[in-house]
Amino acid sequence: MIATALIPWLSPYALLHDFGGFALLGVCIVIFVEIAFLVGFLLPGDTLLLITGLLSFPTPPDIHGHDTQLIHLPIYLVALSIGLAAFLGGEVGHLIGRKVGPRIFERKETGLFSRENVERTNKFFVRFGGFAIIVACFVPVVRTFAPVAAGVGHMRYRHYGIFNLIGAFLWAIVITVGGYLLGFIPPVAHFVTRYIDLILVGAILVAVVPTVYHYVQATRRVRKANSAS
Repeated sequence: MIATALIPWLSPYALLHDFGGFALLGVCIVIFVEIAFLVGFLLPGDTLLLITGLLSFPTPPDIHGHDTQLIHLPIYLVALSIGLAAFLGGEVGHLIGRKVGPRIFERKETGLFSRENVERTNKFFVRFGGFAIIVACFVPVVRTFAPVAAGVGHMRYRHYGIFNLIGAFLWAIVITVGGYLLGFIPPVAHFVTRYIDLILVGAILVAVVPTVYHYVQATRRVRKANSAS
């Protein structure tokens, strides 16, 4: 399988290839940053895990003699390592949200940064609790904001940590092992490798469009409230 992504700079395959012998470490760092810091929503988490699993599958060299198996470790070690990185990222994100988030949200009354959204966040986690944390791990963009939101909403650390642990490892195992299993179906594996960049764009759009819509609506409400006062 040779990755020929239509948008090369979005190709997780290229990213893994650049990491070389430190591919797994590089993946873990990317996943940690994606979940721990708000800028991480720009990173290709799901597709990176999928390709990581696929490139952990033992395959013979291609027609040019290139090794297409970039990670030479048992798949369970790969998945557990990524799960640990995701868990630690979630813990850091929660800490940031708890320590810094409320001040940021309460001092700025525009768009997503408002007291209204702090209250909405609190109600969301009161209603859905830990289940929301687990589901968020599987949704691009949302998994970056969920730990911070949980911290802003003052979800109890121990309560959050348990569900973060479950969600992080479940996400890492399901997606990474899923990618590995694609290796048993060469046509599908080739399709995923070739169009992984477009799959990434599609996944991000599905998650971002509702967020942008909510941002626009929240901004309009704040402007109306300010003009009325």
